[in-house]
Amino acid sequence: MTPLGILAVNASAFVMVHLAQFRIGIAACALISGLVLNGLTAWWLLRLASRNAPPLYREYRLWAIGAAAVIVLVTAGGGGYLTYLGLNDPKRLPDPLSVVVATFMLLLPLGVSVAARRIAGLGSFFPRDESGQKEKSPSRRGALKTRV
Repeated sequence: MTPLGILAVNASAFVMVHLAQFRIGIAACALISGLVLNGLTAWWLLRLASRNAPPLYREYRLWAIGAAAVIVLVTAGGGGYLTYLGLNDPKRLPDPLSVVVATFMLLLPLGVSVAARRIAGLGSFFPRDESGQKEKSPSRRGALKTRV
């Protein structure tokens, strides 16, 4: 475990010394991450809308896709830009702005998905037994009896 810790500390020190160069890469990764997470959430929401309200979705399909694209681009771009700004000064790390932006970028798609599942009546992320009891399988005890 100690060699891994030594490598982690040296890698962190290298990043801190070259933070100006790394912050562009980190901001780009934040942008890509936001595009993927928010894009997958938007795609799932559009699929949910097409299944739950087909006539309405057919009529406003282009508007829904356009609004979803704009929201995904704005949130991902804002997350990348604010991450870039938050990594400006190595003496201020961990930067509160970066922490808030990263938390928001993680919780936004999760919160939207949970809210949409509840609105659509799909329940929570984790399926649970609604009846409260599991169905019992037939007992095999009788099958194991031997004849004497």
